[in-house]
Amino acid sequence: MKDAHGVIHIHSCPVVLAPNVEWTISHVLGSTVRVSWSDQSSEPGTVRASIEWSGPAGSAARCTSALRGWEQTRFEVWESTSDGRDGVRYAHTPALGVFYTLTDAAGHSMVGEDRVRYAMELAQGDGTELEHELARALGCAWDDELEPYRLTATNVVTPLRQRTSAN
Repeated sequence: MKDAHGVIHIHSCPVVLAPNVEWTISHVLGSTVRVSWSDQSSEPGTVRASIEWSGPAGSAARCTSALRGWEQTRFEVWESTSDGRDGVRYAHTPALGVFYTLTDAAGHSMVGEDRVRYAMELAQGDGTELEHELARALGCAWDDELEPYRLTATNVVTPLRQRTSAN
């Protein structure tokens, strides 16, 4: 059942790994994905791509788990909100590993009450420490590392119609 959809942004991937990453995404989604790769100017020798996907709920988590095995890649996997489900965003960088957050319909990170209370408890009234803990909860370090790679985007997205079912 394909009741979820989203986008995978491969921000940088070594050229030699691109076919493996493409195969990994195809395997997880259960359909052949033909990716339109372009050079990533922020890191010579790497390529970038964006892929729209549809599949069962939880596909973003499965894609992230599979892609994190290609440690040299930088990527984000988004699963959109739907009836009764929040959206999710996973971000991965070689230096930081994987970050996860729930998202609202506009794609904004949603930090739960328990996480905010935890940040307040750790900060113990120190405003600088509270700011640090909230930045961790929002994944600011991942955004800071990924932003130069996002800025070079050509906005070429492999649309759903370019995919065929795997036999």
